[in-house]
Amino acid sequence: MTNEADKTSISASLTPLPAKVGVEGLEEKWGAAWEEQQTYAFQGSRDRKAVYSIDTPPPTVSGSLHVGHVFSYTHTDVIARFKRMNGFDVFYPMGWDDNGLPTERRVQNYFGVRVDTSLKYDPDFKPPFEGTEGKKIQAKDQVPVSRQNFIELCERLTTEDEKLFEKLWRTLGLSVDWKNTYHTIGEHPRRVAQKAFLRNLQRGQAYQKQAPGLWDVTFQTAVAQAELESREYDGFYHKVAFHLVDDGSPIYIETTRPELLPACVALIAHPDDERYQKFFGKSVYSPLFGVEVPVVAHAAAEMDKGAGIAMCCTFGDMTDVQWWRDLNLPTRSIIQRNGRIVMTTPEWISSAEGVDLFEQIAGKTTFSARKIIVDALRESGDLDGEPTPTKRMTNFYEKGDKPLEIVTSRQWYLSNGGTDRALNAELIERGKELDFHPDFMRVRYENWVNGLNGDWLISRQRFFGVPFPLWYPINADGSVDYDNPLTPAEDILPIDPTIDVPAGYTDDQRDVPGGFTAEKDIMDTWATSSLTPQIVTKWAEPGEENEALFKATFPMDLRPQGQDIIRTWLFSSVVRAHLENGVLPWAHAGLSGWILDPDHKKMSKSKGNVVVPSEPIEKFGADAVRYWAASARLGTDAAYEIGEMKIGRRLAIKLLNATKFALAIGREDENHQVADHTSVTWNVADVIHPLDRSVMAQLASVVEVATAALNDYDHAKALETIESFFWQFCDDYIELAKNRAYGTADATGKLPTEQDTLSARTTLGLGLDAFARLLAPYLPYATEEVYSWMHDGAGSVHRAAWPTASLYRAAAGDADGDVLLWAGRALAALRKIKSEAKVSMKTPILSATLAVDEKAIALIESVSGDIYEAGKVTGTVEWVAADLTADNANADEITITTSELGEAPARKK
Repeated sequence: MTNEADKTSISASLTPLPAKVGVEGLEEKWGAAWEEQQTYAFQGSRDRKAVYSIDTPPPTVSGSLHVGHVFSYTHTDVIARFKRMNGFDVFYPMGWDDNGLPTERRVQNYFGVRVDTSLKYDPDFKPPFEGTEGKKIQAKDQVPVSRQNFIELCERLTTEDEKLFEKLWRTLGLSVDWKNTYHTIGEHPRRVAQKAFLRNLQRGQAYQKQAPGLWDVTFQTAVAQAELESREYDGFYHKVAFHLVDDGSPIYIETTRPELLPACVALIAHPDDERYQKFFGKSVYSPLFGVEVPVVAHAAAEMDKGAGIAMCCTFGDMTDVQWWRDLNLPTRSIIQRNGRIVMTTPEWISSAEGVDLFEQIAGKTTFSARKIIVDALRESGDLDGEPTPTKRMTNFYEKGDKPLEIVTSRQWYLSNGGTDRALNAELIERGKELDFHPDFMRVRYENWVNGLNGDWLISRQRFFGVPFPLWYPINADGSVDYDNPLTPAEDILPIDPTIDVPAGYTDDQRDVPGGFTAEKDIMDTWATSSLTPQIVTKWAEPGEENEALFKATFPMDLRPQGQDIIRTWLFSSVVRAHLENGVLPWAHAGLSGWILDPDHKKMSKSKGNVVVPSEPIEKFGADAVRYWAASARLGTDAAYEIGEMKIGRRLAIKLLNATKFALAIGREDENHQVADHTSVTWNVADVIHPLDRSVMAQLASVVEVATAALNDYDHAKALETIESFFWQFCDDYIELAKNRAYGTADATGKLPTEQDTLSARTTLGLGLDAFARLLAPYLPYATEEVYSWMHDGAGSVHRAAWPTASLYRAAAGDADGDVLLWAGRALAALRKIKSEAKVSMKTPILSATLAVDEKAIALIESVSGDIYEAGKVTGTVEWVAADLTADNANADEITITTSELGEAPARKK
């Protein structure tokens, strides 16, 4: 890597120029070249200071990507390219998150299968479908298969999907090292996840318990706190009478879930509520079922909600769980894992009427059971009035479409500060150490950690994922000893306990008394994804090479991700690194916003409002789509805007055309063709003209601002700065200096000096070389194309040095950067004379008087030769000081006082 800090010139090897230029075909041309030359390959540096490592988000492999992915991944790629050009050996892997619920659902629908754990593996199994063209196959029509057959189908389909994903990422121009890829279900990630879990278990940070928890009845799995989504849900309030055991007088409660009356264990009111203090310590009978339950006090009861007294059922919501735990109430669960009422009448219901009614709701869905219960309450007279419609906020699994139930089950948990306040404080401090981009996202992390009320549920009742590396002894009576799990040695990981056998046992002892049984749950998706920093850096992998890689890349530099998964992926990764490595997993977190559809709603596959990214790439080109994405700052939402892509396409084409134009000057034959190779040196000492020096001064400032912005992860500010000056360079400078660069006579017949011509050509060369490199992180294809015209045989622009301001400062000397600004305004004023007169721009100006801020007159006159030539001035122009004390006077304006035009030259036939 070359450092420009002490350079005074740039050597160029100019190639023949193409007859026509355009962005079409650049993706195929340069994508193949980058792959062949391994342009983005990690070089294997072992000095941590020389490496910049990125914990790239592994996209969920579940069918397709959308432009929201393009949006956030482009932000990361801009930084990766910038760091690479600044001399870092960039470690930029790509992963595939292929073991989530979306994958299982996609496989079920794609192949028309479902898992039946009682079935044995069939090596010759062929699925009934090979894609269903989006038509959903109902569960009853899905063919049952063994768990292992299902896993093989998952692996097969995700492999096909990943090929499509990789093709898209390559076309977009992500500078990923494609030799460094991983799968969250692969052998190495499984080993890492299982090893980390066993160490958590050994330290007492991982534990299991039988407890009520959130349950999704559709996906048939437990749900963690971080995966909750609160949504508005339609319901009805029912005013229901309980009756005091003493005298039968009623106490009315209001509930939205009367179907849970058989699960009622208490009535609860606030201890300060005077309405109910006289009832504390007494008992009531539940309506319809006649079960005696106590009236008790708890501070979490809301006096101003409903009747101020509520029934506690096991379990209707998390408040019920809190009351149940705090007040040591009995457990009377009636909701099964499938969301239906249990089939057997509970033993606590003993009255004939209660037993008969429960038999009517047994096996029913909660919706059907509710209707039966409400009809029975009407008939008994215990329903006061009719149900009242209401809307309430209810917990859903973020991927589910039905309200969550509370189901008691045995699950695995990992300490995350939800119950350990000391650990909670440590994780808050970790958040303070992390550099958030933008910084205001930090509060989301802190609010989440401060609001935790339980540890991290890490087990899942699924099939395709990383299994817990555990077995349990089976006692002689056939009961399972969950308190003393059997664990494997680390050196045999990864293992599948449903296939592998624990030490000291044989396979024929599986699932029999005196033998063992496998843990059938798998780790929650985030329990694996939270370890991506350790997975990609080869943590705890044997071998000197792996150890060296880990030391050179961990802790990593950047975690880019969406703002919506701060509470899940970002936080869980911080937890794992804190518990296992005692450090933050990375120094910086770059948080992208969302892509919004035309109605300003978040774009997502579940809402059906996504745009397939291949469409805009094919229409406008990858550079154009990248430009749109990179124009949005981190942490802010952005609309899917075709107009921005059109601007990006125009920018890429302008770079190609401007560079071709400048490189052709002095090299064209009589047919305006450039067919030879030319070597040239652009030396800062050759920049002598005040306009050229002004350009160099401006360029130095642009480099400084853009570099500082990118170092601060503000890619959008850097792009805005670079792009703005690029257009000024093309629209003003090239127009002003092109005659001098050609070395041709001006409108008066005067030739520029050789030194002035060389100054213009050097400025064009230095400027366009700088723009190729400054825009390289954003427009990788167009910049690679133009850089290849300038630096034949010098390698990729993406391995070139990032520009440094010192080179351009040296060329600028003590020049005033405003010279270019005022020269551009002066040229615009001269052209305005012609546009207002509705004549050709080639019409000569014989005389004119223009009023301008007095401070600008000297600047304009210092480069008047270029201005007058570009404006076709053949006579005299007088610049006078404007009266800026007048109303509406603008110091930036140039006012035309008088003008006289000559005859426009005849048009050539």
